[in-house]
Amino acid sequence: MRQKALIIINPMSGMKRANKHLTDIVDVFTKAGYVCIVMTTLQRGDGTVYAREWADKVNLIVAVGGDGTFNEVVAGVMESGERVRIGYIPSGSTNDFASSLNLSKDIVKAARDIADGSPVSFDIGSFNGRKFSYVASFGAFTEASYGTPQNVKNALGHLAYILEGIKSISSIKKSHMVIEADGKVYEGDYIFGAISNATSLAGILTINPEYVDMSDGKFELLLIKAPKDLIDLTEIVYMLSSQDYNSGMLTFINARSFKITADADNPWSLDGEYQAGCENIEIANHHHAIELVMNKE
Repeated sequence: MRQKALIIINPMSGMKRANKHLTDIVDVFTKAGYVCIVMTTLQRGDGTVYAREWADKVNLIVAVGGDGTFNEVVAGVMESGERVRIGYIPSGSTNDFASSLNLSKDIVKAARDIADGSPVSFDIGSFNGRKFSYVASFGAFTEASYGTPQNVKNALGHLAYILEGIKSISSIKKSHMVIEADGKVYEGDYIFGAISNATSLAGILTINPEYVDMSDGKFELLLIKAPKDLIDLTEIVYMLSSQDYNSGMLTFINARSFKITADADNPWSLDGEYQAGCENIEIANHHHAIELVMNKE
């Protein structure tokens, strides 16, 4: 009996460029021996519903869209309790998770890489139970990731995030947080924070790949202190751009779990999607939670 592949495509993702290649995508998997089932997401959350309902009926689930679409598929697979393999064809305006893995931006090639690829285990995070693929963040630029309208993202791509971030610089507020990471406590006023498992964040910040292992059971914590003056701000920009985290304005460590006390009104972003703030937050690393099929080269 031939294997089955569920292809979940977000038709509004990016410049809608994946839509014109849908026949090519199906052709690649058909020639690889799969019977293909195609479903389009109509609203937020559909990817999770589809993946959860079909996880025990197919051998492979392929997410076609941006990081938000991939996030939904991962959440659905994990909620199902099935160990079904996952493929990712990145076609969004910002694809941080895909960039961290050097997944092809050529849609047809990305499909071929999955069809010919092998499963690799990766870690997944949870924010008070809600799953995220690569980052939970707060503060500067965070709102731009989920607040920029889709049509603006489509038209401007990464520039949309930068423009939204610059527009909000004058109103950046600091957040007081207490963060316990593997038993060690960090407390202060921060303008940005990210607990991540990727080398690219919102298409703006990049983390030195030497510090990131996406399957080691740990996440990287990056905190940026609130600058008191222009000198502090200049130091922050310089250290981040040079990927040197040895600065009194930055905290950069890795850990397996985090307990956070924060302002309940402080919003977060999970893989670029809105997450309401909470006073008490627990973030955990789910080691080797998914099997992602990819070209290991």
